[in-house]
Order: sequence, then C-alpha cells, then structure tokens
Amino acid sequence: MKQLLSGNEAIARGLYEAGAEFASAYPGTPSTEVLENLVQYKDDIYCEWAPNEKVATEVAYGASMAGARSFCTMKMVGANVAADPLFTAAYQGVTGGFIFMSADDPSMHSSQNEQDNRHYARHAKIAMVEPSDSQECKDFVKMAYELSEKFDTPVLYRVTTRIDHSKSLVELGEREEHTIEPYEKNARKNVCTPANAYMNHPIVEQRIKKLAEYGNDCPFNKVEMNGTKIGVITAGISYQYAKEAFPEDTSFLKLGLTYPLPIKLIKEFADKVDELYVIEELDPFMEDQIKAAGIECKGKELTDEKYELNAQLLEERIFGKTPDTKEVAVKAVMRPPALCPGCPHRGFFYTMSKGKNYVVTADIGCYTLGCAQPLNAIDSVLCMGGGFTVGMGMSKVFERTGADKKVFGVVGDSTFFHSGMTGLAEIAYNKGNVIPVVLDNRITGMTGQQENPGSGYTLEEDAASMIKIEDIMKACGFVNVFTVDPQDLKAMQEAVDGALASEEPAAIVARRECRLLKRAEKPDGICKVDSDKCIGCKMCLKVGCPAVSFKEGKSVIDTTQCVGCTVCMQVCPADAIKKEAR
Repeated sequence: MKQLLSGNEAIARGLYEAGAEFASAYPGTPSTEVLENLVQYKDDIYCEWAPNEKVATEVAYGASMAGARSFCTMKMVGANVAADPLFTAAYQGVTGGFIFMSADDPSMHSSQNEQDNRHYARHAKIAMVEPSDSQECKDFVKMAYELSEKFDTPVLYRVTTRIDHSKSLVELGEREEHTIEPYEKNARKNVCTPANAYMNHPIVEQRIKKLAEYGNDCPFNKVEMNGTKIGVITAGISYQYAKEAFPEDTSFLKLGLTYPLPIKLIKEFADKVDELYVIEELDPFMEDQIKAAGIECKGKELTDEKYELNAQLLEERIFGKTPDTKEVAVKAVMRPPALCPGCPHRGFFYTMSKGKNYVVTADIGCYTLGCAQPLNAIDSVLCMGGGFTVGMGMSKVFERTGADKKVFGVVGDSTFFHSGMTGLAEIAYNKGNVIPVVLDNRITGMTGQQENPGSGYTLEEDAASMIKIEDIMKACGFVNVFTVDPQDLKAMQEAVDGALASEEPAAIVARRECRLLKRAEKPDGICKVDSDKCIGCKMCLKVGCPAVSFKEGKSVIDTTQCVGCTVCMQVCPADAIKKEAR
C-alpha cells in the first residue's frame, strides 16, 4: 500500500516499522510532527515530550542502554542543548540502536540562525545519514538502526525543512519487532570515567575508519551513471534540485551515508567524469573533505553558502540560465507578524510598553512578537532560557554602573521548564536585580499546541501531574510571587507595580490559556466600536491587535477576528468600545 506522506510522517512510520520502542523529543519546527504522528503507534512505541532536548537525548539514550531501539528528535538549535550527552554517547556506543534526529532549517523559516548540523557528526565522530524524499525518510530509519547496532554508534539522522514538510508517495510495510535482550550491567561500556573514555577513544577512531570503508559499498550510497561529461555528488534535498537542474546525461553519486564520506567511492566516481560538482546547501561540508582528499570539484564558489537552494537557482548560478518568466509588479499588502487576536501575552506587553525605566529581556516563543510595533516592549531575545539569564547579566552591569534600570526577565511556561529554572536559580543565588516573569498560556504555543510539564497532560493524552510554577519560584526564594490574568490590565499594572515596589525578591506569573488551545473556554462575545463615541485617539491601536484597524478617522473592529478579550476596550478613554454577544 502507498500513501502520500510528508517526511516527518514517513519518519514516524519508519520508526514503527523498524521496531522502535522508545521516542522522546522537545517540539521545534521543522521536527515537531514526527512525535505528533508517532503517538498513533503508542501501543507499540512509548512517546513523550521531554522538558528540553538534553533530557530527550538522555532518556532516549538510557532506553538504548536498556536494549531498546530508541529515538530522539529536535530542530538544529536544539542539538546545541543536547550536545553534552551526544558527544559522550559517541564514546560509549549503544546497546539497542539509537537515532538522534536533527532537523535543520536553511533560510531560517522559523529559526534564529542557519547552522549546518552536519558538522556535529564529524565533531562527535558518529555516523550520519540523510534521506532525500519521504520514501527514504521511512526506509532509512530501519537502515539507520541496523547501522547503529552493527557499528555500535549513535546515528545522526539529518533532515531539513523541505524534507520534513514536502510530501511524496511512500510504500508502507509491516512492523518488524525488535528483540530486547535482558539487561546486563557493563560499567566498562556505560560509565564515562576518564579512564574508560581514554580507552574508548581509539575504538571510536577505528569505528570511523570502518564506517568509511562500509560507505564504499552500502545501500545508502548509490551511483547513477548517465554519461561521462558531468558528475554530481550530492545528498538530501539537494539531490532533488540537482536532478532537475542538470542535463539529462549527468551522472550522480547520491550519498545517504554522509559521514564519514566514502572517499574511495568518490574517487572512483570522479575518475569516470570530466567535470565534477558538489551540490549541497549551507556549508561546504562534503566539498571541503573531497578537496582535502585531492579530488578536484566545483561547489560553493558557484552555489553560495547561504540559504536554501532550488532548481532555478542552480540553473542560474551554474549554467547562467535566466528563468523564462515575466515579471509582474504586484503591490502586496503589508502584514507584519503579530500576536493573535485575544493572545494572553498582549496585556502584559501593553503594560510593559508604557514604562520607560526598565529593560525587558525575553525569549523564544510566541511572545517574541512583543518586540514588534506598536508594542515595542522587548529589548533582547537570544535563546531558550536567555530571557532570565541575559537579564541577569544586564542587571549586574546596571548595578555596577549606577544605572537606574530595573530588569524584567521574561519566558513562557514551556521555556520555563525547558531551561528557565536554572536561570531562576541563578537570579536567586546571585542576588540579581531581576523580576522573573513567566507568561503561562498553559501550552507550548509557538510550535503548535504541544503539552508540557505545566499543562497537566502528556503527549499520549494521559492526565499528568501539573507542576506549579509559583511553587518553584517560592522554593527558589522569591517571596512575593504575583499571579495575574494579563488581560485584566488594571491587575496586570498592579502586579508590575507590586513587583517593582517589593523589598523582597519578587516574581510574576501572568496566566491565561492560549485562545487556540482546544480545551480553552469559548469566547462569550465580541467587542464593537460605537463610532459616535469614538474620538479617533488611536489608543486602541496601541495594543497591537490584528482585529483592530482605523478607517475614516474612526476605530473599527473586525468581528470575524475578535474573540472578545476586551484589552482594546480597557484602553479606550472614550468608553467607545463595548462587549456584545456574538
């Protein structure tokens, strides 16, 4: 049977068919849908959302130690969080097959940088595989487990946004159960003392040599000889682009096992063609190694090291072909990103936008949009957890220089559990002049409504212990913790003022569920403008709600977008906005 599947859907199916028993992840685009699709097989595979990527890697690796075929996944910046256990797992090896999936995001569609995580395979000295379409996404999972177990190595399963989210036909198979052998204690293998690591390093180096030899004749790597004039070495989605852009008589060496590179196979292929190209997105990862082996080739001097490729770009940059298209001037309507109508974060950021003598250090999440006009309420965003810790660093400098500035460190609820608690401890322990704020919308909002330790449910939709953020704050020494509904602007202002005035360490939890949450309370009305009362002051526009606009000197509310949160109503000085039944 065949189905049209995205890469992420196909990977989930591949895990099922390969007999995987354990999967953990932290949601991050473009990787999130793997676990969301895998949970349909929960009778066969244990699935969970972990608090962060490091935890996901550690628990999945623990499952491998116990003999299960295990899996963890994250987006590429999450691999930075998970690097600590990954590098040591490379030295210790596996028991059951262990796949570590990194979903890279060329062109940064939903990411804060454009790092190329293929370097992690080389740096950690582990095998890496890269599928080129949804069929390979499924098939390579089983092959990767076999590779992992054969060579006693974690496998970096590297995909990109286009592989994850593009769809193609996939031929489905049946599940093949994996036998978990009884656990046997093996401290020599599983305890990473310096003495054991010292003995393991030569084993790792020998393993890489064996993997490179294996790559010269393995099912991951395929030669397609069509002619001798042009040869292309490529992998992943770049293979699809190159197949479309290069002439029909081009020969291809399509690599699926991309670290270590099969240099013998590459040399043999290079000797068969007159001109050799290496086509890959982002860094010259393969090209540099191929040139270091003394093989002449062309690559990044033509294709560039930035952003996604596509077939048209390859035709332009390599063959000088201009697209046979006609330019049509279209004036697109400006639609800057904004918090959703009724977003609970809006009330907090509107309150912060009115103050001038403090700094707001925020974090990765929906609430990053608090930086946009007209709210313009955020001073910095760095990384997960940085909302607290960046704020701590700034506050210490302000203290030393005598600057009269208070710092509000802001994270979301999922981020708090991900990496905010250590920052909270940092502020408490080192006496930071920081007010930590958790914007708790009861869900992991930005990546599509995934559960977290504060939501009360697991990935498998079982009821779970709901960890209370206020209790953690108080346990860390924050004496005055203000819990507030951020859509009550008066209460929100009072909470901010109370935290600022507190002589004891203070913190804020701004709690209201995301309007998109399926279990959220339904809107009980919408807001409407009485144009006769409207004085055209535009105060309602300052809340930054997409439902509110200004036409012919008066405010207008789009009733198809409004969810009746009343934030605009609360800021109107003319009492011109009223809430009515829908």
